Amino acid sequence: MEADAALELALRLKALADPARIQLVSILMGARPGAISTSDLAEALALSAGTVSHHLGQLKKAGLVSSERRGVNVLHRAEPDSLEALRGVLDTCC
Repeated sequence: MEADAALELALRLKALADPARIQLVSILMGARPGAISTSDLAEALALSAGTVSHHLGQLKKAGLVSSERRGVNVLHRAEPDSLEALRGVLDTCC
């Protein structure tokens, strides 16, 4: 594995190294191709919107989710290509 690919993999795994983030990705994958608002995700996990926003920011930095503003809401969706690439690397290396 090239150094750049290893770094990208490490960043994605680090972003998933939290139970709430794993739950967020799971919920967003189940909502495909739709998107879910921050407040709905917060309610689903019984966390504050601020905490959920923080976790989503980490997932977004890792390229695992994307977000868009619609009016007063921010909607989030999983990035299935990034998640499938992560799965593929794990299947071949580990």
